Amino acid sequence: MTSNDDILRALGRVEGRLTGIEENVALLRQEMGDEKVSAHDARAVIHKRLDEQARQIAHLDTGVAISGGADEQIRAEIRTLKGTVEKNQETVGPALEEWKRMKSIGYGISGLIAFAGLTTGGVIAYASDEAVAALRHWLKIS
Repeated sequence: MTSNDDILRALGRVEGRLTGIEENVALLRQEMGDEKVSAHDARAVIHKRLDEQARQIAHLDTGVAISGGADEQIRAEIRTLKGTVEKNQETVGPALEEWKRMKSIGYGISGLIAFAGLTTGGVIAYASDEAVAALRHWLKIS
């Protein structure tokens, strides 16, 4: 049989092991708590990033919607201006053709005036020699 001393020693060893196990469990609990806090912080950071991404996407959607509306307004304005320009071209077209015709007539008249001036100048230059000779003869200057 076993003596009380042996039983007490065995109980002491069991108690020592239980104390070690309790310490290990306490350490595990502390580590689990630390991991929970770390996981919570990491999830908080991820959620913060997701919220920021959602805000940026919403801002981008708003910007795209505004740009689309502005583009449509610009296109409508361009269509209106195009119609106005075409209407104005139809209205002003005959006046421009008349102006071009008047311009070409003006060039022709200018050419005729220049030709007449050159002809007159040539005639005067030719006639001046004869006029000087006639004047000298009339004044009896040799």
